[in-house]
Amino acid sequence: MFMTAGVRRPKRAPKRAGNGRRPLAKAPTGIPGLDEITNGGLPRGRPTLVCGGAGCGKTLLAMEFLVRGALEFNEPGVFMSFEETSDDLVENARSLGFDLQRLASRRRLLLDHVHLDRTELTEAGEYDLEGLFIRLGHAIDSIHAKRVVLDTIELLFSGLSDRLTVRSELGRLFRWLKTKQVTAIVTGEGDAGHLTRHGLEEYVSDCVILLDQRVMEQSATRRLRIIKYRGSAHGGNEMPFLIDDHGVSVLPITSLGLAHQASTAHVSTGVAGLDAMFGKKGYYRGNSVLASGTAGTGKSSVAAHFAQAACRRGERCLYFAFEESASQIARNMRSIGVDLEPWMRRDLLRVHSQRPTALGLEAHLVAMHRLIEDWRPRVVIVDPVTNMIAVGSETEVKAMLARLIDFMKLRQITALFTSLTEGGRAAERTDLGVSSLMDVWMVLGNLEANGERNRTIQIVKARGMAHSNQVREFVMTNDGIKLVDVSRRIDGSVAIGSARGAQQRETPAGKASPRRGGRRKGA
Repeated sequence: MFMTAGVRRPKRAPKRAGNGRRPLAKAPTGIPGLDEITNGGLPRGRPTLVCGGAGCGKTLLAMEFLVRGALEFNEPGVFMSFEETSDDLVENARSLGFDLQRLASRRRLLLDHVHLDRTELTEAGEYDLEGLFIRLGHAIDSIHAKRVVLDTIELLFSGLSDRLTVRSELGRLFRWLKTKQVTAIVTGEGDAGHLTRHGLEEYVSDCVILLDQRVMEQSATRRLRIIKYRGSAHGGNEMPFLIDDHGVSVLPITSLGLAHQASTAHVSTGVAGLDAMFGKKGYYRGNSVLASGTAGTGKSSVAAHFAQAACRRGERCLYFAFEESASQIARNMRSIGVDLEPWMRRDLLRVHSQRPTALGLEAHLVAMHRLIEDWRPRVVIVDPVTNMIAVGSETEVKAMLARLIDFMKLRQITALFTSLTEGGRAAERTDLGVSSLMDVWMVLGNLEANGERNRTIQIVKARGMAHSNQVREFVMTNDGIKLVDVSRRIDGSVAIGSARGAQQRETPAGKASPRRGGRRKGA
C-alpha cells in the first residue's frame, strides 16, 4: 500500500481555445450588432477608445454601454464627464428611453461631472493625474463598478503642449484603469490626420472604434469601424449604425450569414394557375421571391394574392408599402376581388406604409427588423423594393436587402419583393441587380401587339423545384388573377389576347387546339 498523504497533485491547466491560446475575456455591450462584429463585446478589464468627430454618437454609445451593463449584465458603471453636466446627461439619455436617475438611485450608475475650463488651464510644473485617480477610484469603489466611461479625454490634456508628457500620462491612466479591473470606454475627438486630437490615444488603447457621420445625397449616415482589437478577431469593414429612440443599432448584422435551414414545406402563391406553374405546390416556405416588371404589369396584385393566401391559412402577413397607404391598397385590390380589410381587422395583416425618403437605409432596416421581431409574421411583402434607391446607392440597397433576406430566412419567413423595371430594358434584368439574392424570380410583362396590351408572367428561376418554362398570359377579373390556357396556332406560335380568341373560334368544335399547355423544366 503506497502512502499519498502530503503529495500535491498538479493543478490542471485552464482550458484553452482550439488553437492553444486562452480566449480573451470580453464584456458584452448589449448593443445590437456591436457584439456580433466584436465577436462577443469589448475587452474585459481593458480600455477601449471610441473616437470620431462632433455629433457622431460617441457619448450616446458609451452611455448605452453603461446602461445595458447595469440592466442586463449586473455590472454597475461610472460615467465621468469632462464636458456635459450630470443634468444634461440625464436629459439626453431620456430621449433614448434610459432613466439614469433611477439607475443612480439603485446604485447601478454613478454620474460625475469634472469641470475643466480650457481658459483657466495653464502649463506650470509637472502634470499629475493623481487627483483624478483618487476621485475616479472612490467612485468605482463606492458602487463596486465594473464599467467606466471617460468623456472626453482631450479636455484632460487641453492645457499641455508637451507630447511626451501627454503620452506618458495617457499610458499611466490606461494602466491604472487596468489595475482597477474595469472595462472602460474613453471617448476622443478626431483631428485632421489623426483619429484623436493628440494622435496618441489610439496607440495605448487595446481596442479602437471609429465613428463617423457623413452626408451623401442629402442623407446623413453614421458609420462605425473597428480600427484595432488586440488579442481578438473582429470585423474590419465600415458598418452603418443608427441612433433612434431605442438606442444604438449597428448594421449590418454580419453574424447572420448563410446558416439558415432550408424548409421542404410549400406555401401557396394565392393564384391557382401560378401554383400550377410551380408543380401545383407554390413556393418553398422561407424562400425569398422576386416579382419584377414595368409599371402596370400586376406586381402588387400578385403580392396581394400572396398576402390573402397567408391570412387564409391563419398566418400573419406584414406588408411594407413604399408607394401606397393601407387604405389605398385595400381599395385597389377590391377591384379584382381581393378583399384585404377583413384580414386587417382580424390583425392577420398589417400594412406599414412609409415613403422611402422619410428615413435612411439604416433606419428602414432597423424598423423592419423591429416590426418583424415584435409581431413575428410568417409572410413579409416589400412593395416595391426599388423605391429604396431614393435614399441609397444600388450597392447600399443591395447590401441592405441581403441583410434583410438573411434575417428573414433564419426565421423561416417567406418574403415576396416587388421590383420596378424601366420600360425598354431587358426583361430579365432588375434595376438593383438583386435577382441573384432571390430563390424565386418571376418576370411580369405587358406585351403590346395588335393594338392591345396583354399581361404575361414567366418563372425565370426557382431554386430546388421544377417549374414551368412557359410565358403565360393572365387577366385581371372580378375574382382575382386568372392564368389563361395556352393556345397555339398551327405553326406552333402562341396566340394571346384577341388573337387567342380568334384562334379558339377557328378551332373546330370538339377538336383541341394543337399543343395546348407546355412542359415543365427542372430547377
